[in-house]
Amino acid sequence: MDELGHKDRAEPEDTRIRAVRIQDVARLADVSTATVSRALATPERVSPEARARVLEAIAKTGYVPNPAARTLRSQKTYMVLVVLPDLANTFFSKILRGIEETLFEAGYGMIISDLDGSPEKEAHFAAFTAAGRVDGAILLNGHLFGQSRDGEGQPARITIPLVALCEAIPGADIPQIEIDNRAAASRMTQHLASAGHRRIAYVSGPTNNILERERFLGFKDGLEAAGLAFDPALVIPGDYTIEAGVRAGQDLVARSARPTAVFCTSDEMAIGLMRTLFSAGLRVPEDISVAGFDDIEFAAVAEPALTTIHQPRRELGQAAASALINLLQGRSSPKRIRLETELVIRDSVTSL
Repeated sequence: MDELGHKDRAEPEDTRIRAVRIQDVARLADVSTATVSRALATPERVSPEARARVLEAIAKTGYVPNPAARTLRSQKTYMVLVVLPDLANTFFSKILRGIEETLFEAGYGMIISDLDGSPEKEAHFAAFTAAGRVDGAILLNGHLFGQSRDGEGQPARITIPLVALCEAIPGADIPQIEIDNRAAASRMTQHLASAGHRRIAYVSGPTNNILERERFLGFKDGLEAAGLAFDPALVIPGDYTIEAGVRAGQDLVARSARPTAVFCTSDEMAIGLMRTLFSAGLRVPEDISVAGFDDIEFAAVAEPALTTIHQPRRELGQAAASALINLLQGRSSPKRIRLETELVIRDSVTSL
């Protein structure tokens, strides 16, 4: 009843708003509803032309799939967990993009877990994974849930497919996507030696990290190939962060006999080190040449632009996501995939 006592009139049928259904999408795209479902869940089973029509119809109608109904029908979540050791590290940005775009094309979403060195967080995400809240996981943390980086401890019981990315997990029978860190570090060391440098300092990563172990071996390989003796006094501890680079720079500034070149095993450390050298009145590369590793976005715009090892980060993410999708869809995947790196020569290294 309205304020005057009149009966409310029912809304005409044609003015009521009805949620867009999958049948509407199928009708507009001129395909079956099954084709619409496959285009969203398993796009590789649908022709590119049909999928394009489905996506166009979805855009026009504003159709939103019902994820709960989809999960109930298939007993799948269509979500993947991506485990990071430190989300604040800019190194992971392009890797995440490669993972996300590849998962999206296959109809999956992703959840990012930032462990940040917290055992409590790791236990939480281990339970989350074991409970089947995701269909698979990509591990960038260098170990299985429940284990240390050295393989100690009992791994959590995880039955979903797993893929290791960037940091290999020794002994884990899962696909592992990486670069050849040892060969890349050797190549950089030999480049510095070929520029005439005979005293080359090395700023390390964390000692318990497999990347550091491989890069350190590569550094010594490079020295040996160049006919240079290894000097433990030229090894400076670090942890891949800008702050570690600052500390390494302070160490070098305080020395009376400095190296002529420094190989930092991450770009962030190299940038922090250069900043500290500048503040102390030293010039790069005139007084000390500096090289990095990773080729993050800031490497090319640093002053001077940083000589470094380019990691194909986006391609690494794509390769890991593709390997996991293969497992999720019942196909096999190689247990080890190595992508090529590139020596990028810029202005931070000079010849003697």
